[in-house]
Amino acid sequence: MAVHEDQLRLDAETVRALLADQLPELAGLPVRMLPPAGTVNAVVRLGDRLAARFPLRPEPPDEVRRVLEREAEAAGSLVGRLRVPVPEVVAIGRPGRGYPLPWTVQTWLPETDGSVVDPGASYAFARDLAALVADLRAVPTCGRTFAAERRTGRGGTVADHDAWVRTCLGRSTGLLDVPALAALWERLRVLPRGPEPDVTTHGDLIPGNVLVAGPGPDARLVGLLDVGGTGPADPALDLVGAWHLLEDGPRAVFRETLGVDDATWARGVAWAYEQAVGLVWYYRTSLPAFSALGRRTLDRILRAEAATNR
Repeated sequence: MAVHEDQLRLDAETVRALLADQLPELAGLPVRMLPPAGTVNAVVRLGDRLAARFPLRPEPPDEVRRVLEREAEAAGSLVGRLRVPVPEVVAIGRPGRGYPLPWTVQTWLPETDGSVVDPGASYAFARDLAALVADLRAVPTCGRTFAAERRTGRGGTVADHDAWVRTCLGRSTGLLDVPALAALWERLRVLPRGPEPDVTTHGDLIPGNVLVAGPGPDARLVGLLDVGGTGPADPALDLVGAWHLLEDGPRAVFRETLGVDDATWARGVAWAYEQAVGLVWYYRTSLPAFSALGRRTLDRILRAEAATNR
C-alpha cells in the first residue's frame, strides 16, 4: 500500500536502469527494495555497503535537487562530530528512466533500528541519547537560524502549528481521546519561546532513525539515520526523542543527564505532541506502525501530564 495518495512508483528494474545510465560503477551491485519504513523516501539496498533513497512525492525537480544538496551538506557537517556514525551521501542522481526526480546514494549502516528493537526500557540508551543531543547542539550553527533559513516544519515557534494540530484533532475522533488532547494543546500552544539561541538539531528523533544494538533493557545507541534535516532550531526540538523513544524511568534519566530546565522541557512535550498527533490519523491505514508510534507517544504524554497534575 502506498504511504501517500500521490506517491511515485518505483521498482527494482527502474533502479537498475538509473544506475546503468548514471552510475555505471554501481550497476553490478545487487538491488533490493526495502519495505516502507519512512514517509519521505523509498530506500533501496545496493549491495552490502550502499543504499539509494528516492523521494516519494512529486515535487519540482530543481527544488528537490536543492533539498538533496542541502541534505548532503547537512550530513557532511556531522561526520566526525558525533559519537555515533551517520550515513554519508556519495552521489546525487538525476531524473530518468521513468523516475522524475533527483535521488541519492549513501553509505549503509548495518545495524537494527529502534522500530525493530525497542530501546524504551534501557537506561544506558537514555544516556546515549542525551549525549547524542548534546553532541548535536555542539555542532556550530555558524550564525544560521531557523527563521533566516525559512525552514518549514517543527523547530520555530509552537504556536505556528495551531491550525495543523486542530485539523489533526478534528480527524482523530474515535481514534484518540480528543477532549483530553485538545485541553492539553490549549496549554502547549501558548508556550513562549525562550531567549536561548537556535542550536543544531536532528529534528526527527523517532525509532526508525536511531540504530540500536543489544536487547531492549540493555540497548545502546549505535547510529543515527535520516540526518539530512539537521539544522538550526529550537533547543527543545530534539527532546521529542524522550517521548518517542523512552519509557518513564529512562526518560527521567535522559532529562537529568542533559540538564533540561522546565520551560525547555515543556516545549519538547509540545513538539512531540505536534508530531505525534499527525501520525495517528494520517498513517492509520497506509503505515500502521507510524500511526501506532503517534498513539504511543501521545499516551506517554497524557500519562505524564496526569501524574504531574495529581
